[in-house]
Amino acid sequence: MAYEMNFAPVLARAPELVTGTINTVTLSAQAIAIGLTVGLFVALVRVNGPQWSNRLGAFYVEAFRNTPLLVQLFLIYFGLPYTGLRLDANQAAIFAVSLNLGAYSAEIFRAGLIAIPKTQIEAGLALGMSRLQVMRYVIIVPALRIVYPALTGQLTLTLLGTSIVSAISANELTMAGATIESQTFRSLETFLVIAAIYITITFAFRFVYWLFGLWLFRRPTATGSAASGVTLKLRESGS
Repeated sequence: MAYEMNFAPVLARAPELVTGTINTVTLSAQAIAIGLTVGLFVALVRVNGPQWSNRLGAFYVEAFRNTPLLVQLFLIYFGLPYTGLRLDANQAAIFAVSLNLGAYSAEIFRAGLIAIPKTQIEAGLALGMSRLQVMRYVIIVPALRIVYPALTGQLTLTLLGTSIVSAISANELTMAGATIESQTFRSLETFLVIAAIYITITFAFRFVYWLFGLWLFRRPTATGSAASGVTLKLRESGS
C-alpha cells in the first residue's frame, strides 16, 4: 500500500517548531559571536605572539579540528561535572559549538593575517597611523576581506552543526522535531518540515553575512597600498 503523506499532525505543532527555530537561531548567533572572538584572538597570538602562545594555540586548534563535535559536546557536558563545573544542556551546547568554531575560524583568520605583507604594516606606521589604526585598517579588515567567503561558509556549517546538540537534549529545532516525530509517528513529514526550516534559516543567515560584507567592505581598505591607509585615516579624523 502506498504511503500517504499527511502534514496536518506536524503543522498542528507549529508553536513547538517556532520555538525550536528561535532557539536554534539564538544558539547559533551566540556560538558564532563567541567562536569568532576566540578564533580571532588565537589567530593573532599565533601570528604575532611569543613561541609558547603559538604552540598553545596550535594545540587547541589541532585538538578541536581533529575530534568530532559530538565527542567534544559529550566531553564538555558529561566531563566538566567531574571538575566541579556543571553546565546545563544549553550552556554546554553553546560552549562546545563556540570552541569548535573558534578552532576552525582561527585557521581561517590566520591565513588572512599571513597574507598581509609586513612591508605594508611598516608603511602604515611610517605614514603616521596609530597601531590601533594599523591593526584595524591595514591588518584585520583586509585579512577579513581575503578570507570572508571561507569564513561565511564555516559559519553556515556551524549553524547546521547545532543540530548535533539534540544528543544532549538541548532545546533547538532538531530536538523539537524529534519530540514531534515520537508523538505523531509522522517521521518523513516531520523531518521534511525540519529540513525546509533549516534551508530557510541558512539562506537568512547568508543574507545577513552578505549585508555585513557590504557594510564592512563598503570603502577602500589598506590592502592595495599604504596610500589607501592614509585615505582611511583622513576619513576617520574627518579631514
